[in-house]
Amino acid sequence: MRRLGDLEAEIMDRLWTWNRPATVREVVDDINKVRPVAYTTVMTVTNILYNKGWLLRGKQGRAWLYSPVRSREAYAAALMEDGLGESKDRPAALVHFVENMSDDEMAALRKALRTVGRQAKAES
Repeated sequence: MRRLGDLEAEIMDRLWTWNRPATVREVVDDINKVRPVAYTTVMTVTNILYNKGWLLRGKQGRAWLYSPVRSREAYAAALMEDGLGESKDRPAALVHFVENMSDDEMAALRKALRTVGRQAKAES
């Protein structure tokens, strides 16, 4: 999975944060609170995200409403998987990754492993 570009990430961040479908106008207006960006630029990048399969869209009147296909967490997990795939020694890469985790993150990882383990047992 390719990492999102800067404007792609800004658009997706708003849609993930809002957790509701939004128009290009809403996204442009919000970005313009921080920095200037043209409506046509955001419209083009939003359409590219749609064509790449990152966004769903549906008509509301004359405007398109966009919503993310996958969650921010699914995106982060895919990036981690890609990063892990860059190593020829995945177990060693995992050790280095875990060494940099906080205690809270390690606790969350343990909990996730237990949950996945229980799900695997239930499916077998």
